[in-house]
Amino acid sequence: MGFWNKIFGSKNEDTNIKQPEDYYETEITDVYVKVTHPKRKTEQIDWNEIEEIKLINTDEGPFLPDVWLILMGNGKGCSIPQGSDGWNKVYDIVSKYDGFNFENVIKSASCTDNETFEIWKK
Repeated sequence: MGFWNKIFGSKNEDTNIKQPEDYYETEITDVYVKVTHPKRKTEQIDWNEIEEIKLINTDEGPFLPDVWLILMGNGKGCSIPQGSDGWNKVYDIVSKYDGFNFENVIKSASCTDNETFEIWKK
């Protein structure tokens, strides 16, 4: 790879460079969602326990994930950073919930501040 490509190339050209989201793994079954990270406690919630879903935006990127999909209920929670493996699949599932707030998803996508957006509540 040439000098200029190393400086100006996309992150995908060098597979040795990991983004913060790359360290999160999401396991999705018919019963639960589980998120693991080598330096964090494993989080797990059953689909039928979810009572509330939020998007949380932070100003911590690019050094830490800055948008999180939060699944909460029954005293449990599961945090999935945007861009991580599993984010899209979980989002596709929960976006079909009756009453899902797509307007707040759009607001979150255009937000650069520390803010929380409720996108579904049981």
